[in-house]
Amino acid sequence: MSSQLRGTGVALVTPFDKKNDIDYPALKKLVAHCIKGGVNSLIVLGTTGETPTLTKEEKAEILRFVAAEADGKVNLIAGFGGNNTLQVVDEINEADLTGYSFILSASPYYNKPSQEGIYQHYKTIAKASPLPIILYNVPGRTASNILADTSLKLAREVDKIVAIKEASGNIDQCMKLVKNKPKDFIVLSGDDNLVVPQLSFGMDGCISVIANLLPKEFSTMIQHGLNGEFEEATAIQFRLADIIESIFEEGNPVGIKSALGLQNITTDAVRLPLVNASDALREKIKKQLIQI
Repeated sequence: MSSQLRGTGVALVTPFDKKNDIDYPALKKLVAHCIKGGVNSLIVLGTTGETPTLTKEEKAEILRFVAAEADGKVNLIAGFGGNNTLQVVDEINEADLTGYSFILSASPYYNKPSQEGIYQHYKTIAKASPLPIILYNVPGRTASNILADTSLKLAREVDKIVAIKEASGNIDQCMKLVKNKPKDFIVLSGDDNLVVPQLSFGMDGCISVIANLLPKEFSTMIQHGLNGEFEEATAIQFRLADIIESIFEEGNPVGIKSALGLQNITTDAVRLPLVNASDALREKIKKQLIQI
């Protein structure tokens, strides 16, 4: 079952309208855009979706809405994470996960648990979850790193833990995961700018931010890499390199929402404490879009 995670996943943004309410027509358009672009999975309520600023009711409605719009055409992955293990368990148990196949759960942020704490956190979540779990290592946001040995221990010892989104940007750590993982364990990139090198040594795909905007281009690049066609994959990675760098320049999802706004897919609105992209960044992205 975990093999269906190979390929391109999109960490969906949550569109907002001018009143800062959820823009469901724009979300409908975004889901259709990504599916038409050939992605394999949609990740709902991830960090890119600005989940810390969403209410419990909004989260429930977004899960339901995307499931209805996707209508079984792609894998659906629901994001549930936090630094209170039992609260994460409660949120998973209370959620309507109809249509969803996996849960993506970021490592606890701020309280910086030890490796044993991280292990016990995920083991507890997996025991309570009705769905398989994808670990999410993103030290730049959580202030702690899930070491490869910890991820591998979870992969070997906890049946429901089937994959990892590895966004450390540490190539050595990624290689260690791929080299030593159980056969069916999936290792996905969380770094749009490193995907082709990571595919070259056996990673299985990417959960991407830029694929909100360029699902066809990104999916084509991933497929070339999975097919061992690295000359073609590298050409696309180089073509997208500048805009990938730009969308993260003022934080995520500020940049990607600016780009989506310029393409009239969604608005560029974000919720505080995030603010809209600067005029300078917006103009840079506008010029880069013309060149792609």
